[in-house]
Amino acid sequence: MKNATEQLIDRPGSVRQGEELDVAKVDAFVKAHLAELRGTPEIRQFAGGASNLTYLLRYPDRDLILRRPPFGHKAQSAHDMLREARIMTALKPAYRYVPKVIARCDDPTVMAADFYVMERINGIILRQNLPTGLNLGAEEIRQLCLNVVDRMIELHQVDYQAAGLASLGKGEGYVRRQVEGWIDRYRKAKTVDVGDFEPVMAWLQDKMPAQDVATCLIHNDFRFDNVVLDPANPFEVIGVLDWEMATLGDPLMDLGNTLAYWVQADDDALFQQVRRQPTHLPGMLTRQDVIEYYGSKTGYRVDNFDFYALYGLFRLAVIVQQIYYRYFHGQTRNPAFAGFGHISRYLEKRCLRLMAASKL
Repeated sequence: MKNATEQLIDRPGSVRQGEELDVAKVDAFVKAHLAELRGTPEIRQFAGGASNLTYLLRYPDRDLILRRPPFGHKAQSAHDMLREARIMTALKPAYRYVPKVIARCDDPTVMAADFYVMERINGIILRQNLPTGLNLGAEEIRQLCLNVVDRMIELHQVDYQAAGLASLGKGEGYVRRQVEGWIDRYRKAKTVDVGDFEPVMAWLQDKMPAQDVATCLIHNDFRFDNVVLDPANPFEVIGVLDWEMATLGDPLMDLGNTLAYWVQADDDALFQQVRRQPTHLPGMLTRQDVIEYYGSKTGYRVDNFDFYALYGLFRLAVIVQQIYYRYFHGQTRNPAFAGFGHISRYLEKRCLRLMAASKL
């Protein structure tokens, strides 16, 4: 019988229809890099994530993870699996929470998409709610929250030049490039049943700061469900996942992205419905608490965070809309995406409320 800590480990489910892999081809590729593997892998799929697909390759004596892009149309610059694997390989020595990459593949005879295989970090991943059996009080929740935010701060302090990642970004002007880029992506992904976001986009262009606060290595999707916790000590972060959008950029933009997913206890009922991490629990920092804590630890000015908060919400809306575009046009069958148009419309209203309340 599995002990209590093993029961907390994040587990995959069955592979979704239409997202199956060719077991024989994947097996042959993996064994070309790990000749010691025996047997044929059982392939399972993780439910987390609405974009790139993550599979468990379970061999008799070893578990591996395979990451590939979604099936169907994708934005030209999105879902670059080989770039993600290169970043992880370079960053691993400087940031110990990165999983080890085993192999990368761009051979279309193996799979009609680039993919990579990495080690599996066995641990707890906090999704919508705490897993059954993980019972934490308010003070424990607060400490867990601070530890996770600290790992983001630690990432922002990595010497990216020493890690060989100086070519990852374009330097000064990150804020402007992101605002303009996400506006362009939204217009290309818009469907007839969602809002146009034009007032939101105009506000962002008008209110963006003239200069980036700094240039550092940023994750661009730092959330609880991309963090792996030690089952024996759930306060300790042992892994950070999903490096697809990592780059060099403004750290406050990264924080704004994180807080777009931060649904707290006093948020409205509709926002609670889309919550995908347990940031509502007693003891969790509020968004404002996170902003102030981050500022106190980094020295960056965060006294007027409205621009970064709105940017994060708008960027989230674009990501949601890009996924919904694929569902709307029949390019993915995942039923979880059916309501993404509704989420897009809600996020537009949330952005407009933030604009109305802002003093910028």
